[in-house]
Amino acid sequence: MKKAVFLDRDGVIIEQVAYLSSPEQVALIPGAAEALRLIHRHGDLAVVISNQSGVGRGYFTAAAVDAVHARIQELLAAEGEAVDAFYYCPHAPEEKCSCRKPSPEMIHRAARRFGIDVGSSLMLGDRMSDLECGVNAGCARNVLVLTGYGAEQEPKVRAAGFSSARDMLAAVADFYGESSE
Repeated sequence: MKKAVFLDRDGVIIEQVAYLSSPEQVALIPGAAEALRLIHRHGDLAVVISNQSGVGRGYFTAAAVDAVHARIQELLAAEGEAVDAFYYCPHAPEEKCSCRKPSPEMIHRAARRFGIDVGSSLMLGDRMSDLECGVNAGCARNVLVLTGYGAEQEPKVRAAGFSSARDMLAAVADFYGESSE
């Protein structure tokens, strides 16, 4: 079975923009492509697991989310990298769906599709709900990145016993026992 690094999207791979709806708003966080390169060098998958409640709230369409994902892939391709798969929940919180993080449903879908050993995998996010999603799925490690909303979430996350890393690259490097410097 394969391992994966499950990644929240906004604030982890790309700069945080509230209700991001346009490809023109997409900017990679420095080190994201290098982190993906490290994941792939180890033979693992990079899978985005993201709540996109703006769809359910009527702020933007599923087609807009797909266009943002296409732009992310375009920017990563320019650096010789890519995300292996994107999973997102389009529902507003009040819809009480089964896929919205912290539910593990999106991770379980990816695990079934790709034959991923979740118990050997890593979940990275910039919010408590990302880490809870990883715990609920049974990920080996769940780490807060201090990009995006991570810095403001860190006290609550540390109090709950989770670790943090300065960014995606540092977290991935630590997962593989390598230096990110």
